[in-house]
Amino acid sequence: MTVFAIDPGVLKDTITLALGDKLKSIDVALGEVTVLVNDSDYLEAMRTLRDAPGCKFEQLIDLCGVDYSTYRDGAWDGLRFCAVSHLLSVSLNQRVRVKVFCTDDDFPVLPSVMHIWASANWFEREAFDLYGIVFEGHEDLRRILTDYGFIGHPFRKDFPLSGYVEMRYDEEMKRVVYQPVSIEPREVTPRIIREENYGGLH
Repeated sequence: MTVFAIDPGVLKDTITLALGDKLKSIDVALGEVTVLVNDSDYLEAMRTLRDAPGCKFEQLIDLCGVDYSTYRDGAWDGLRFCAVSHLLSVSLNQRVRVKVFCTDDDFPVLPSVMHIWASANWFEREAFDLYGIVFEGHEDLRRILTDYGFIGHPFRKDFPLSGYVEMRYDEEMKRVVYQPVSIEPREVTPRIIREENYGGLH
């Protein structure tokens, strides 16, 4: 039996009804439904999306952090850090994107959804590592891509391109050591070479 994807407009109405006052906004663009919820409603909204009869989003297929600080060339005036999740309903053949912003730009915190979907474990660790978003309730929130001695969060828009520290193996100490970055930051501007008859053109 073939299961056809739900019309995005119908899915929007279904999710609106299921989430009720937990829904901050919901949009349809390019055939995709995007839901925005407050951090205080995040856990309950995610459980509803997993369990409600017309939703049944059994799988969390992605969760990532976003830093909006330079969005639209600095014209963004909302909260800085956001977690974006993509949910999949295998049984109903439908998808939804869920966005939630951290209310504190200086110390971004969100509830963990790893007890709703186990797949959130490494995704949340990645968002913590790269953006510094702390997921309360996560059982093992530690870095996953950078080294444990790494300083800062490299996907933040204000993180320097060269980083803060570099590591090297010290032959005398017989171990890896960390030291301040010795690379001088510089802008690399591509050199344009124009030839008179390049490609046979005159």
